[in-house]
Amino acid sequence: MEMLCTLRSLTENQRPRLLKEPDTLDAFLEDEEDFEDPEGARFLELDIGETWHGLQYLLTGTAWDGQPPLDFLVRGGEDVGDIPSDEGTARVFTSAQVKELSRTLDGLSEDTLLSRYEPARLQAEDIYPGFWEEPPPDLDPKEELLSYFQELRKFMAAVVERGQGLLVFIG
Repeated sequence: MEMLCTLRSLTENQRPRLLKEPDTLDAFLEDEEDFEDPEGARFLELDIGETWHGLQYLLTGTAWDGQPPLDFLVRGGEDVGDIPSDEGTARVFTSAQVKELSRTLDGLSEDTLLSRYEPARLQAEDIYPGFWEEPPPDLDPKEELLSYFQELRKFMAAVVERGQGLLVFIG
C-alpha cells in the first residue's frame, strides 16, 4: 500500500472543530464538510506523495525524530485521529506554528538538504519508499526531493499569507 502525504490549509475556526469532532475528518478531507466556514472552503493543498519520508530525513537528519518545527511531516501538532478510508493519521497545526515552520524552512538552504542526501544511508534507514539506491529509470530522487522542498516553501508562505493553520495527513 502506498503511503502518501498531503498538506492542507485550514482556518483557525476549522481546526478546533476537527479536534472536537474527529469523526468528521473523512468528510472534511473529501470536501463534504467545511464547518460552514466560507474561507476554509477555499483551502490550499499540496500533495507531496511518497516524498514525505525522504523530505523528513533531509529536513531533520532522522527518519522519525528531529527537532520542531522541521519534524512536522511525522510529528508535532495535535492529533486529529485516524483517516477512516486510508489507515493513516492526521495532525493539525496552528497558524502560529505554520508561521514558525515557514520561517524555518526559508532559513534552510538546499545545500544543507543535499548534504544529507546519501542514497545508501536513506536505504539503510528504511526511508519510504525505499528505492534510493536503485530508483526507477525515469526518476531522479534527489531532484524530486529538491523540487518538493521548493514547493513546500511556496505552499507554507501562501498559508502564512492567509493566516491559516495546517492539516498534515499521511495515508
